Amino acid sequence: MSSQHVELNRTGDKMPLVGFGCWKVENNIAEQLIYDAIKAGYRLFDNACDYGNEVEIGRGINRAIKEGIVKREELFVVTKLWNTFHSKEHVRAAFEKQRKAFGLDYIDLYLIHFPVPLKYVAPDAAYPPGWYEPGKNVIQFERSPMHECWPEMEKLVDDGLARNIGISNFNVQAILDLLSYCKHKPAALQVEIHPYLPQKRLVEWVQAQGIHITAYSSFGPGSYVDLTNDGRTAAPLLQHDVIKSIAQKKGRTPAQVLLRWAIERNIAVIPKSSHEERMRSNHDVFSWSLDVEDKKEIEKLDQGLRFNDPDSYGFDLPLFS
Repeated sequence: MSSQHVELNRTGDKMPLVGFGCWKVENNIAEQLIYDAIKAGYRLFDNACDYGNEVEIGRGINRAIKEGIVKREELFVVTKLWNTFHSKEHVRAAFEKQRKAFGLDYIDLYLIHFPVPLKYVAPDAAYPPGWYEPGKNVIQFERSPMHECWPEMEKLVDDGLARNIGISNFNVQAILDLLSYCKHKPAALQVEIHPYLPQKRLVEWVQAQGIHITAYSSFGPGSYVDLTNDGRTAAPLLQHDVIKSIAQKKGRTPAQVLLRWAIERNIAVIPKSSHEERMRSNHDVFSWSLDVEDKKEIEKLDQGLRFNDPDSYGFDLPLFS
């Protein structure tokens, strides 16, 4: 695969296949980290209201633009609508708060983070709101159906504020329902994908609808060690014998093998690293390829093991059941 981008439906915008993920990027290092990532060649930055670092990420982006390292139109900024803002009365205000936090005139791709409408929490009460209302320890749902939320997302497109809109953590049934009434089809779906959870049929079906896929958690359990039991007990993919063997044979890092595996399925990836050398090597996944036998060995690692599951966090929400 020679192309380093995929072309999104409707706009034809080119979305980089390798981006930089901003989940768990600490606020005190975020500006410099994003600035360094831009200098290292990254052009897509994946963020969300829930990550709580949009202001600092925006500062890094704008610093690089101001210094002439990159032009705004060369960047692809992704962020997400949080669950507490699904009501048709709150989508626009939530988006505008995020856009202004970034200090940008528009967002390249705005995703619905989860198909989970939670009770509204005012930004002055808690921001980011999280899963619970302030002072509560159970999640509370809101009657904000997707058929009302999605048109508000479409208005952001029509008003030139979001160039593309999409979804995250949706299954086929939720996407099929959305496709039955949407004016603007989702440009992209972001879901958890790694060798323990390849999601083969979901990927095939979604791509057949002309919707591009971005994988998060490409390295498996690493980001969930402090969050879930599965994250603590699963064998780290970066240290798995199969991945390490392929990496050694190819003269690459285990991280590069995991990222290349996704890219060869035409799936975008959003790794992050605070180390410049790893940052650059994670981006170097286009000049080589995996052998057929390599991919067959990786396929054997499928366990249907999902790490980002609200139920695993104790929220009493078996979203993927």
